Amino acid sequence: MKKKGILNAQLAGYIAALGHKDLFMIGDAGMPIPKGVPIVDLILTANVPTFKQTMDAILEETCVEGYILADEIKEHNPELFDYIKKSLPNLEPEFMPHDDLKKFSANVKFAIRTGEFSPYPNVILRAGVVF
Repeated sequence: MKKKGILNAQLAGYIAALGHKDLFMIGDAGMPIPKGVPIVDLILTANVPTFKQTMDAILEETCVEGYILADEIKEHNPELFDYIKKSLPNLEPEFMPHDDLKKFSANVKFAIRTGEFSPYPNVILRAGVVF
């Protein structure tokens, strides 16, 4: 039995299968996931798990070289925006309107649905390489 790190078998498998430049998404409880995109549905109840808890776990195990956010997060969820910037300190965020982010999410390898109930807590991450 695995005793630390991400214990969700589905999510651990998807992370292990990431290649350089692959895109994947962490989203809130209501983020529509495009048809055909595999979903790791972690939501248990409102705000369980939170976006922050999920992102922290992902970043412990995943090399990230870029990320995309909705423009709207800057105005409507500045606390979470600051958290994301601090979590990925050497990277510059890319932005697009939320509606475009929803459409663009059709390009992700998989999506993670959290229990987050705050505005615009959705990020598309681009896998990096560790060497």
